[in-house]
Amino acid sequence: MWHELVESLEMFATFTLQKRDRKSTDADIKRFMEVFQLCDESKKGYLNREDMKMAVVMLFGYKPSKSETDILMTSYPSVENSGVPLEQFVCLMGKKLTVEDHFERTRRIFNAFDAQCRGFLKLDDFKRAFERVAPRLPERTVLEAFRIKTRD
Repeated sequence: MWHELVESLEMFATFTLQKRDRKSTDADIKRFMEVFQLCDESKKGYLNREDMKMAVVMLFGYKPSKSETDILMTSYPSVENSGVPLEQFVCLMGKKLTVEDHFERTRRIFNAFDAQCRGFLKLDDFKRAFERVAPRLPERTVLEAFRIKTRD
């Protein structure tokens, strides 16, 4: 039974974390436009560096690094302003969405549970993680899952 549960979870994770090879949907584009409007607080018609960082946080759930922000800001150089206008922002975010690293979500989840920043999880970290996401799961089940994963 345990192996079936673990296999099901692994299949689910593999399926949901696959690289997205798709075009931006109308809903995606609408969301990009909404976020642009929210981040362009002064209504200047483009996003500066700080606006762009906030937009990435709102859309993807993380603050981009300085180098990633540099890449985003210089992808479509413009002489008339010092930022990224709406049309180019929508294009950039669409590209970013479709090439999202399929391991990125796993890394973010792992880092959230790696409280000591050791690069690995101990049993206490594993228990704490399960207490946060599945508080009613019996401890015996958590111990068995840890034992199975440490064998891998």
